[in-house]
Amino acid sequence: MHPSGDDDAVDGALQDPADTLDESDRVLTREEREDLVEADSESVEVTFATQDYPVDALVRRVGSEAILIPRFGHSDRRIETAGFQRGFVWTRGQMDKFVESLLLGYPVPGIFLVKQADGRLLVLDGQQRLLTLAAFYKGVHRTAEFKLKNVSDRFKNLLYETLPPDLRRRLDDSYMQATIVAHDGSSQSAEAIYKIFERLNSGGTQLTPHEIRVALVAGDIVDLLSRLNRNQDWRDLFGSTSARLRDQELILRILALFADADSYKRPLKTFLNSFAIAHRNDAEISLGANAKLFEGAAALLNAGPGRRALRGLGSKQLNATQVNAAQAEAVFVGLMRTLASGKEPTPDAVSQQLDALLQNSQFATSTQSGTADLEAVRTRLREAAKEFAS
Repeated sequence: MHPSGDDDAVDGALQDPADTLDESDRVLTREEREDLVEADSESVEVTFATQDYPVDALVRRVGSEAILIPRFGHSDRRIETAGFQRGFVWTRGQMDKFVESLLLGYPVPGIFLVKQADGRLLVLDGQQRLLTLAAFYKGVHRTAEFKLKNVSDRFKNLLYETLPPDLRRRLDDSYMQATIVAHDGSSQSAEAIYKIFERLNSGGTQLTPHEIRVALVAGDIVDLLSRLNRNQDWRDLFGSTSARLRDQELILRILALFADADSYKRPLKTFLNSFAIAHRNDAEISLGANAKLFEGAAALLNAGPGRRALRGLGSKQLNATQVNAAQAEAVFVGLMRTLASGKEPTPDAVSQQLDALLQNSQFATSTQSGTADLEAVRTRLREAAKEFAS
């Protein structure tokens, strides 16, 4: 049998499987599940066509970059439209089984491509299949020969160049169906493509909304989030780097709500998508001042209340290690607004203000349930701003 049609992503090249993920990393949080399934207020249509490609033609197009496999997250000047990447890659067993499926003439899943204005095709879903084929045809996987191992005896230890002529022809002439989506470059079209991939997002390790978003808006905004995520005060406050990019998403939430809270409406994923797309290519310039305020707030919180600023003081959270994203975003936004007004509170003052804020019943309610609701967002931002401005 061939491996699942749900491809896992790569960072511009094949990588080792993400075996370091623990169960909490693999399972979506309640908020992430709600964000994925929440209905959108508006729907956008796209146009698409289907085309069958022989395998050898697909490999040639990948090699010539007529078909582009985007590099995860960061600026890629070849790419004009949205690209998607998964965070986990196939094992060698999955790769071998996929090649074996084609050699046996088994049907395999199709791929999804986005047609750019320059005519090149960007891979929306199907990266692992295409990269597996490219590696097998080249005869090298990372630094080792790509010999088939996890296959039936008749195929064991075969390279592409050592395939018997009949098997090589069968592989070359195998067809994979491509669904090609048209993209006109607009933010509405990009959002529609996001929704397409969101609906493809199922299987073993389901992607978080932000893992999809990072690939959708590969560019300066992702570089800015990555830079701020390395800030030492932030790392002290948040804790270990999140394998699922939850720390980077929280930074995006803070920046977006600080800059544009008046535009917030559910679903949260669409609000963050729109903000990220708007700053995709100029984040360091357009958000540079806000980034400095973020770093200033992180320094004050780390020197003052420390990790509890993101975790709460209620009896149920006294020894909690998990970050409360709703509380964290409100605390940061409130303190950033204070710094933006020219005030310079001391770490001790910030600690006292946080203690008072966490005893505020309205703030507590707005950070514990229905946290994506418009009124909850407005309430916690208002109460945090009032307290830190006092």
